[in-house]
Amino acid sequence: MLIKYKKSFEKIAMGLLSFMPEEKEVKKLQTTIKEYESNDDWQLFLWKEEDILGALGVRFDQERIVIQHISVTPSHRHQGIGKQMIKALEDQYGERYHICGNEQTEPFYQQCHA
Repeated sequence: MLIKYKKSFEKIAMGLLSFMPEEKEVKKLQTTIKEYESNDDWQLFLWKEEDILGALGVRFDQERIVIQHISVTPSHRHQGIGKQMIKALEDQYGERYHICGNEQTEPFYQQCHA
């Protein structure tokens, strides 16, 4: 289930986002989390089953939602969780917004629709 990020999930979210190549440095990661917390156009979602297994960060851009971050905990990769996160986002917002990826996430987004 896709849930909205809350401050109480900060450490988990930072851990998940740190798997993204461009988020390896702690200072960059802290800046990214602050942006998700303070910018109304940025929204971070977490994928929760029994535990939190993934993160999906998006930016609302007029009629579009741009997927900026998508990450799944390594022990749960290749089980379709990333695809489930994309589908949940599309189910929730797809009628009102065009959803796409950015330079880093577009290949995965396209793979989910192959």
